[in-house]
Amino acid sequence: MLCRCTANDFEAIYEIINDAAQAYKGVISTDRWHDPYMPQNQLQQEIDAGVNFWGVEENGRLTGVMGIQDKGDVTLIRHAYIRTALRNRGVGSQLLRHLEAMTDSPILIGTWAAATWAVAFYEKNGYRLVSTDEKNRLLKKYWNISERQVETSMVLAKAKK
Repeated sequence: MLCRCTANDFEAIYEIINDAAQAYKGVISTDRWHDPYMPQNQLQQEIDAGVNFWGVEENGRLTGVMGIQDKGDVTLIRHAYIRTALRNRGVGSQLLRHLEAMTDSPILIGTWAAATWAVAFYEKNGYRLVSTDEKNRLLKKYWNISERQVETSMVLAKAKK
């Protein structure tokens, strides 16, 4: 069942993100990896900055989460994570379709360049990689991330029809 996450889901969101992010360990640049991948204060900052999380719940437990953030002229899909043991069951696609239906704005997604599985997932769902120049411009305009993270990230875009 799809549901909008509330403050009561904070611990579960935190747990899911840090479980799923283990896939990045040894893949993304070592200067970008830390444990926990997303500390609780950083998760709270993301929520405070307007990232609204949605989840899929099975048997009373969140199995995956994905955030959406309105940036005025575009919408960002943020922090898409599925519990490691429950991947490849359509949860991510279900969340993505739901969030896409929530906006009429063009959608942007940022992810690590080394996370080839994430890039492939978004491409399978109709997103396209933007050029390096456009990626750099978009990441600096719509995300609050370090220059090093800009260097090691990709942006995928999908225009609304």
